[in-house]
Amino acid sequence: MKKTLPSIALHTLDADPVSQEFTQWNLPTGVKARLGRGRISDVLNPPEIAFSPDGKLIAVASAIGIWVYDAQTAKELNLLTGHTLDVTTVVFSPDGSILASGSGDKTIRLWDVRTGKHIQTLKEHTSRINNVAFSPSGTILASAGDDNAICLWDVRTNEIIGTLTGHTDRVNYVVFSPDESTLASSSWDATVRLWSVQTGESLRTLTEHTAAISRVSFSPDGKTLASSSMDKTVRLWDLQTGESLNTLTGHTGRVTNVLFSPDGEILVSTAMDFDTDVRLWDVRTGAPLRVLKGHTRKVTSLAFSPDGSTLVTGSGDSTVRIWDVASGTSRQTITDHTFRVRSVVYSPDGSTLACSGWDETVAVLNMHTGEELQRLKGHKADVVGLMFSPNGKTLATASWDRTARLWDVQTGTTLHTLTDHRDFATCVVFSPDGRTLVTGSNDTDVRLWNVATGKLLLTLTDHKESVNSVVFSPDGKTLVSASDDKTVRFWDVQTGALMRTLTEHTKSVYSVTFSPDGKTLVSSSDDKTVRFWDVQTGAHNRTLTGHTDGVWCVVFSPDGKTLASTSRDTDVRFWDVQTGTHLKTFQGHAKLVYTAVFSPDGKTLASGSSDGTLVLWDLTSKIVD
Repeated sequence: MKKTLPSIALHTLDADPVSQEFTQWNLPTGVKARLGRGRISDVLNPPEIAFSPDGKLIAVASAIGIWVYDAQTAKELNLLTGHTLDVTTVVFSPDGSILASGSGDKTIRLWDVRTGKHIQTLKEHTSRINNVAFSPSGTILASAGDDNAICLWDVRTNEIIGTLTGHTDRVNYVVFSPDESTLASSSWDATVRLWSVQTGESLRTLTEHTAAISRVSFSPDGKTLASSSMDKTVRLWDLQTGESLNTLTGHTGRVTNVLFSPDGEILVSTAMDFDTDVRLWDVRTGAPLRVLKGHTRKVTSLAFSPDGSTLVTGSGDSTVRIWDVASGTSRQTITDHTFRVRSVVYSPDGSTLACSGWDETVAVLNMHTGEELQRLKGHKADVVGLMFSPNGKTLATASWDRTARLWDVQTGTTLHTLTDHRDFATCVVFSPDGRTLVTGSNDTDVRLWNVATGKLLLTLTDHKESVNSVVFSPDGKTLVSASDDKTVRFWDVQTGALMRTLTEHTKSVYSVTFSPDGKTLVSSSDDKTVRFWDVQTGAHNRTLTGHTDGVWCVVFSPDGKTLASTSRDTDVRFWDVQTGTHLKTFQGHAKLVYTAVFSPDGKTLASGSSDGTLVLWDLTSKIVD
């Protein structure tokens, strides 16, 4: 399984713990700051963004909770937390008093908008919730999930009043007709279904799309239905006859969203597959009106303000944009909704942190103030590996553009671009003396480079699959690499000779690290284990178990007494190195935790996750459960 990463924009960290700066809101136990607001959910789970009926609030579903913003200033007002997995969908009740949210944790939560308090949790679905929708009167809530079912709930009693079945694959979206008599649903089974709200009877099935249908939208007068599909088209349907009125084409990618403006005159659509355009169509003629450009990744969600003058879009580029519909200009941008955080690294003195990402850049940050010192630009694809040189003056990066780069940290300029890999670069590491850089790649090679000249010194070729991690021994004489071929290999740095191969892991090996004294090597694997090895003999000394999914990263504390591990199971675990005893489990991420790194003083652990956040854990108290 290949690993992915992106960038994170940070706000200033306030030293005052009483501050209400958003990095301090609703923090899990043991966390002193959360950087980033959490990624916006998956592309086929609209709507991840909702306007309040009065147009004053915007709610955004993210992996860590629901962010509520002031619609005029884009200022964060609240973070609603309680779901145990990512929030996939949000919607306001017609009177604006209740916010409903659905989640990957199979539950629906109702929130008091005025106070932010949790009102009720609705449990009936057996799989992930993809969408929730209020009826126009606000008395019924409909929900759709991966279990192929649609549930109808009485909002006053919070009781389920009906379950609609008939779709043969996951249901992506549900919407009520303006008169509340009909419910429309879209599904991966490539059909749109119309249901009687009163009886639950299936009224009609629309079947002209040739691929999964992402979203449906009723026109304000209730006479027309629009649907968006993975077949790259938008279709308009006559609801009285069920006939297809028009097919709109123009997107180059699969169409993920479609939405009528409040006056019914404009239709908006978005797509995926590197199609980042927001397209506006004339509903009456089907002619394109304008294309909104600005997002650099697929647009995952749409919402109109009640008066139709403003459009809000959420994107995998980590931003929410607020557009003026009449002019097509972007009025404001909300940042920090990062897609994934995979690679983070401290400078040797701990004053600087670098993190990388999907926007092809690297952010270099002052850890005392949170200020962005440099934004390194030059890679043409995701940046997936980072390492500071021992003196902290140079940063090495690995990218899916098949290159590694060496950067001057102070000026942000590229010193060398290393281009010999035949596939994407996965990892980088400096030798202890800073003279040699090693890169690993999906092309199965390990390459050694001269840092001063950027010249290739040596290529190591024995791995059979992607190289995921490389590390030098503290004395710089040995290099160790880990691979998807389930092996850990030891190499003589001077000669390039293969010294030893460790084969006890049963699945991909994701990470390797030396203890500070160089006597022990630790490896982590998709087989859910962490293994300890004697460096001198290659003997397998110990296996740590407890993670319930693949272990992606292991890292020693600076004093070598503690080991931290991260996993797809979302946990960060701490272990006593001498005894192998599990000390503590930190839970603060909603998705796979890709990486972790100790600060040089050992007082902080930074962990990066696919939930779109970088979490700073306070380790000043003893790490014992």
